[in-house]
Amino acid sequence: MNPILPFILVSLAAGGIIWVFADPILSGERKAEQRKQALTKTVPRAQAAVTARLSPKVRRENVEESLRELEARRAKAKSVTLAMRIAHAGLSLSKRQFILFAASLGIAAFVTFFWLGTGLAAALAAAFAAGCGLPLWLLNFLKKRRQKRFIAGFADAIDVIVRGIKAGLPLHESLKVISAETPEPLRTEFRTVVETQSVGISIGEACIRLYERMPVPEANFFGIVVTIQQKTGANLSEALGNLGKVLRDRKKMKAKILAMSMEAKASAAIIAALPVAVMILIYLTSPQYIELLWTHPTGRMMLVGSAMWMSMGVLVMRKMINFDF
Repeated sequence: MNPILPFILVSLAAGGIIWVFADPILSGERKAEQRKQALTKTVPRAQAAVTARLSPKVRRENVEESLRELEARRAKAKSVTLAMRIAHAGLSLSKRQFILFAASLGIAAFVTFFWLGTGLAAALAAAFAAGCGLPLWLLNFLKKRRQKRFIAGFADAIDVIVRGIKAGLPLHESLKVISAETPEPLRTEFRTVVETQSVGISIGEACIRLYERMPVPEANFFGIVVTIQQKTGANLSEALGNLGKVLRDRKKMKAKILAMSMEAKASAAIIAALPVAVMILIYLTSPQYIELLWTHPTGRMMLVGSAMWMSMGVLVMRKMINFDF
């Protein structure tokens, strides 16, 4: 018998045993299974029927416990990462692509200002503004615009859900109707809710995660209502109907606040634009009189000081006339 043959057989057997036990760890299957089990921990379907027969005191305790859990999750989710900001803005860019885009803007601004002869300090300031300030401002602008579109059609989407439930459709099917018929960004967000539920996550958990992708109070209210109904067995159509009414009242109040603050905003815009307009008019009529502001050192100092004070005044006025609602 060839002495190498037993060694080969033993090696194959040992390799097979190692492969069986090590492959789930090395391939990540075990972690994936653990994550799937953690995500698919749902409330039993019979719990809603059981809690519906409980006493009002027990149901009240269940509601309070649910609210405490939601507040704890909301407190943990206060830290917003760059990837979350990109998702809130509705962009399909990755974190690396966004950083490369911001770095390209900063480099382009630095080269442009340095080539114009503004000096190293001014070029660095322009590069910082273009590489850090402009991309973050753009993200914030796109986020607010997307949230306004979401809020504008969210009350109508709630009414569609209420009518679907009253007609006998389950909540999941009503969400599918919204994900197929409503405009963006409602379509994308509710399609994500439906897809999240299809992998085994409970519908209450899927609706709660809507607030993580769309951080507006209206989405938080919707998740809380669905979660509490799932745990207490309340009338979902009535609860969502009340929520739709609340959302419409909030929308009316928002429009009323904007209308009342427009006068103050117009006054602030006129006051902020008045010095610049006067300086332009004086330059058009008597350029030699006002050129001292940027040709003489004292004039430059006065111009920088005036710009700083005007900026502070504009920020103070903006803080006074912007209302949180």
